[in-house]
Amino acid sequence: MSGINTPSGADSPAADGGRIAASAPPGVRPPAGANWDSPRPSDRVAMPGPDGIARIGRTTGTAPKLTRRGRVPKFDRPPPPHDWRWYIGNLGKTLITVGLLMFTFVGYQLYGTGIETAAQQNRLENEFEELLKAVDPISASDFESNGQSTDELDAGSSDTAAPDEAQPDSNVEVSDVAAVPVADQNIPDLEDGDALARIEIPKIGVNDIIVAGVQTGDLKKGPGHFPDTPLPGQLGNAAIAGHRTTYGQPFRNVDQLDPGDEIRVTTLSGVFVYKVTGTQIVSPSDYQVVATTDPTRANLTLTSCHPVFTARERIVIFSELDRTESAPVGEPVINYGRPEEAMQETAEIPGDADLLSEDLGVTNEPGTDDPTTPAVESSGDTTGTLVAPDIQSDASQLGSVGVNEGIADAFSEGWFSDPSANTQVGLWGLILSVVSVAAYAISRRLRRDWGGLLIGLVPFTLALYFFFQNVNRLLPPNL
Repeated sequence: MSGINTPSGADSPAADGGRIAASAPPGVRPPAGANWDSPRPSDRVAMPGPDGIARIGRTTGTAPKLTRRGRVPKFDRPPPPHDWRWYIGNLGKTLITVGLLMFTFVGYQLYGTGIETAAQQNRLENEFEELLKAVDPISASDFESNGQSTDELDAGSSDTAAPDEAQPDSNVEVSDVAAVPVADQNIPDLEDGDALARIEIPKIGVNDIIVAGVQTGDLKKGPGHFPDTPLPGQLGNAAIAGHRTTYGQPFRNVDQLDPGDEIRVTTLSGVFVYKVTGTQIVSPSDYQVVATTDPTRANLTLTSCHPVFTARERIVIFSELDRTESAPVGEPVINYGRPEEAMQETAEIPGDADLLSEDLGVTNEPGTDDPTTPAVESSGDTTGTLVAPDIQSDASQLGSVGVNEGIADAFSEGWFSDPSANTQVGLWGLILSVVSVAAYAISRRLRRDWGGLLIGLVPFTLALYFFFQNVNRLLPPNL
């Protein structure tokens, strides 16, 4: 047909049912039978292939709008063939997602757990301050060298004792002053996880509330006290454990402590100042380092995992009470005065005292081989005492099999996983899956990835936080 160039093949009028693929030049009429509604070149649209790349072709439907990069939008593309490339691509996406989740989990362990501990410490700080306001600290002038309170001496000396006998002996050494009876100490009625004392280590910037107990839940709140050891400020070896990498990492820099450095512990009975005497690295089974070997001395031992980020060994910091700068030392009590059936056997473990003394280069003073201290008669004055007044000293229990077994369990096994978290892990994992699927469905509905992302970001983050929190309960914590 004159003046008309028609494409061959599929673009010819015959192949197109009478429609032509090109418009007539200006001034030229199309041939008879031609369709004036034939698509112009500008009507040719980009059709996506399986790879998402737009290619010029013809369509009888609505053309999708291209992106700025000339690609068909994600949700307008036809499904790709499930060949080996599809499987490899999805495997890569899965591995990238798992890797990102693992990095996020590490961030949660290092920083997210610290947020939890900070909140707990704020609460414990308020509780401990309230306890301090409710009692009066014990001062050296309240007790004489024979263990009696000055109130009792004043009451009994007015008629029977000479005036000079009622006065304290200024020549008595501080170390010779008898320990304050348990009934006269300000010992709080404690449950595991309750606020017990405040520990301050100026050199490494530690200022935390000590809680009762060293189980996983206790150490999430802050440094924990071994229940089977005496309380800080009492005769015997008080032991405290703390994290080094997670949950606020209060003992992160204990390896920087040197002999002579100060550790201050504030209890309801007063302020006790300890001086560091040495550091030792031991295995998790060497519980002897926190057991009492000389019940006539007041010691404090800090323990944590070593090296940082692992639980392979334990780092142990030894210190001894400086009585000249501290409140009067008290008689020891174990397990916060609570009854415990496991502490009925009182036989000693042979060689524990010799082993620890050899490691530290410390020898017992003459006459202190017996792991018991002479009982000091209580004055009967229970002012400020928060436990039952009939609680007796546990000096005879120090170094016993029952006590040491409890210490061994806490020292080597008490900081590990919590199997009860399995149900919570499954629940929050299911919630994560539901949130992810819902966010994807919203994106398809809006035909925009950012739509589902914005709507699902907050619930996904919250669910992920609690999921990580419970997964962390299943793992051995790195102290």
